[in-house]
Amino acid sequence: MPRPAAHASDAAAAPGDPLVDTHGRVHRDLRISLTDRCSLRCTYCMPEQGNEWLAKSSILTLDEIVAIARVAASDGITTFRLTGGEPLLRADIVEVVRRLAAISGPDGRPVDIAMTTNGIRLPDVLPALVDAGLRRLNISIDTLRRDRFHELTRRDRLDDVLDGIAAAAASGLRPLKLNAVAMRDVNDDELVDLVEFATAHDAQMRFIEQMPLDAGHTWDRSRMVTQDEILATLSSRWSLEPVPGRGGAPAARWLLDGGPHTVGVIASVTAPFCGDCDRLRLTADGQLRNCLFSTTEYDLLPVLRADPAAGLDVDIDRMLRSCVRGKLPGHAINDPSFLQPVRGMNAIGG
Repeated sequence: MPRPAAHASDAAAAPGDPLVDTHGRVHRDLRISLTDRCSLRCTYCMPEQGNEWLAKSSILTLDEIVAIARVAASDGITTFRLTGGEPLLRADIVEVVRRLAAISGPDGRPVDIAMTTNGIRLPDVLPALVDAGLRRLNISIDTLRRDRFHELTRRDRLDDVLDGIAAAAASGLRPLKLNAVAMRDVNDDELVDLVEFATAHDAQMRFIEQMPLDAGHTWDRSRMVTQDEILATLSSRWSLEPVPGRGGAPAARWLLDGGPHTVGVIASVTAPFCGDCDRLRLTADGQLRNCLFSTTEYDLLPVLRADPAAGLDVDIDRMLRSCVRGKLPGHAINDPSFLQPVRGMNAIGG
């Protein structure tokens, strides 16, 4: 995969200026992957066996993550979302949250710390995470059926995920979001059940159109349940009213029977929202990505591990701006020339 270096031409904007791409999009969200490892083996994400994990020596250290985040915040990034793999597998996860939550932007406001997780370790670590500064949670759950969960994730951990969701609901962290990938003839008969489960936990259910991000490159468009199909199914149970003001959020939302509960749909394939995308991604091994589907990465490891690392902040800023300037207008999933990323979702970060 190409890994371009920063160029002098990318220095037109000064450090501290907003991260604006050539299409006028201002970037405010950085997804930080902490590991490519996971306690589940979801079929749409990674194979059950034979995974080639990132080398331990290539994984960003806590100090390196903080160095990148500090510069990103000075350039206008206001939200850090911690992802994986499964971020709770990182031994220093509480300290990661604590160090990042201590960062403020140019206006003096602290950054917002969010996390996407499978929830399995939440009952043990959530109080410490909240104390450290975690403010928002997304928890993945594709099915409420034990047999189906085992088939989808190749692990018998449904009770652990449900315990994690219960802990999150009791924690007071809001908004609490539950994510499910909608798959034809797999879990599309549970859409109503999942929304009812979410509302019972004061959470927003969000359905995700299945995307070509599996490590085995077996994605089949015909297996994907579209946004229109999801809404048609939910309309048999609730009246749906669009929520305006989506902004750069990946999910379009609808009120259920007038509210207060909502349901979201992330329709990256049939209703792309690339024109409002404000996100960048940092992989666990230090690669900057300007799109989930990008085939180009910007390697920060040589910058971070230069000896000596003089001018580190300036170099990180330059790489961030190179990454942003290279961002295309869209992901082109629906173009015949589309190429699926080499990395699977677990290695890219959600």
